[in-house]
Amino acid sequence: MSEINYPIKGSCQCGQVTYQLFAAPLMVAACHCRQCQKLSTSAFSITAVVNVTDIEFSGKMSDWSRLADNGNTNGAKFCPGCGNRIYHFNPSYPDKIKLKPSTLEDTRVIQPSMHIWTSEKQAWFKLPKDLPSYEKQPF
Repeated sequence: MSEINYPIKGSCQCGQVTYQLFAAPLMVAACHCRQCQKLSTSAFSITAVVNVTDIEFSGKMSDWSRLADNGNTNGAKFCPGCGNRIYHFNPSYPDKIKLKPSTLEDTRVIQPSMHIWTSEKQAWFKLPKDLPSYEKQPF
């Protein structure tokens, strides 16, 4: 794989929200919880944890939140035009966001370093043996 050059541009489907990622994610997780299955309309959702100082957004975003099983607030920012999720956040940790990296122009950074909430994974999906996996939220 060739070297990834930062910044990497990203956007929602309609282009109303754009951003630049200036540094590599701290980690990338494949989440198998039922909420992420609903969000992605697939077996799991990919999340890249990044420092808020490593990303810059342009365009108006709407937000939505829900209370997670562990009691944390799971907030989401999305484009009000096309509805595309851009990132999630926990107000208790304002220095980090959970970027939805499939919105990046260069998606080579989408290399999961772990699988989480495997207790809710689809039965047909086989977890890779070379990555850590956790039945619930490890952090």
